Amino acid sequence: MRPQTRLIVAVATTALVTACSPELLEPDVSAEHGERLYLQKCAVCHGTDGTGAGVASLGLGGPPPDLTMLSARNGGVYPETFVMSVIDGFNRRDHPSSAMPEFGNEGLGPMVQVEEDGISTPIPSDLIALSAYLEGIQQ
Repeated sequence: MRPQTRLIVAVATTALVTACSPELLEPDVSAEHGERLYLQKCAVCHGTDGTGAGVASLGLGGPPPDLTMLSARNGGVYPETFVMSVIDGFNRRDHPSSAMPEFGNEGLGPMVQVEEDGISTPIPSDLIALSAYLEGIQQ
């Protein structure tokens, strides 16, 4: 093989491998990804349907909140910022020893820049995906 051909093959191979590298893909912030995360991390307490009837909720001293009624309890508006802060662990109404884990301590995926009113804020991608899923199950 001629040196020029080898160079072309090497560049093409590098481009192909780089294009397929998972770390270069955009973080998944979809509700579908959020559902997978919810089933892995949240359903054990909040139930697979989000109503608070998960098997691990027994013995907590009370049922976890019904996550399908977040909008209804907030005047018909999904409280996205509040929901994300509770999942992350930043905003807890109860004592810090609340039964719900602070998922922000575990890492919630790579940061995604979210712009609102001209202000860009980094938010973990899994947190966005979980919130998108929860918004989709509102009644």
